[in-house]
Amino acid sequence: MAKVLVCRCEDVTIHELEDAIARGHDDIESLKRYTGFGTGWCQGKGCVALCARLLVERSGDAKLPITPRPPFHPLRLADLAGLAEVTEADEADGRPPH
Repeated sequence: MAKVLVCRCEDVTIHELEDAIARGHDDIESLKRYTGFGTGWCQGKGCVALCARLLVERSGDAKLPITPRPPFHPLRLADLAGLAEVTEADEADGRPPH
């Protein structure tokens, strides 16, 4: 049987979701906590809809939304992207960014 990923960030497969639903995790929040989908870098943007649809097909209720978990400390987008900060002094001296 092929491995079908539902959450690429956390490597959660459709088989793991079906198993969790069979074990009684019949709402989206407990399914998320049991399998870990929606907790990766995209925070569920790529997988919540797929998991909710599977849950509705199997148990009939999704009870959206899931509880978001923002970063503990605020981060700048440039930090997440790995972009170095260039100061005016660096540009004037012709030095590369630190």
